[in-house]
Amino acid sequence: MTDEQNQNHEEPVIRDKRRIDPETGAVRQPAAEGAPEEGAPEASDSFDDEAELTVDDILNAANAEVQDPSDEHLADLKRVTAEYANYRKRTEANREFERERAVGQAVAVLLPVLDDLDRAEKHGDLEGDSAFATIAAKLRGSVEKLGLAAFGEVGEPFDPNRHEAIFQQPSDEVEVDTVADVVETGYTLGGVQLRAAKVVVKTPAA
Repeated sequence: MTDEQNQNHEEPVIRDKRRIDPETGAVRQPAAEGAPEEGAPEASDSFDDEAELTVDDILNAANAEVQDPSDEHLADLKRVTAEYANYRKRTEANREFERERAVGQAVAVLLPVLDDLDRAEKHGDLEGDSAFATIAAKLRGSVEKLGLAAFGEVGEPFDPNRHEAIFQQPSDEVEVDTVADVVETGYTLGGVQLRAAKVVVKTPAA
């Protein structure tokens, strides 16, 4: 192979007129007219007063910039991370709410059946080990596993957010509005109230 061919296979020389510092990645500022630039070749040097940079020099300079991010970039990264964390929390909360709502719609069709079981229990039809009592226990256990919870007890304070008063009777026995009887049990599923309890309320006598 001739000398000319060997020269053609030498590593390419890139002349970057921005004068990138291969050590720090910084761009060298041009010097005042007539004054030599820092790190620039003397007038007696060759190659027309330009810095000779190889491909490796430029790659090293780029890596130096990546490894030394600015405060602005770091702040942007923190902001994006916080926004993503908030997005995940909202998504998970919405997913749980939608799950409870869907299950609530399915369980709501069973509430009239549960009402019938409550009435049967009050009449003593669920006592003993009868087949009817066994089926009632299994049904109640199944809906409880889904998260259904009954509320409404005689003697608890009346809460208009949870109770629906169908009748009020004054009484000297209470100082605040109090549930005297539960006509229809209320139900919740997780954080969702499916139905308010229908109750008779004792009110303080005037």
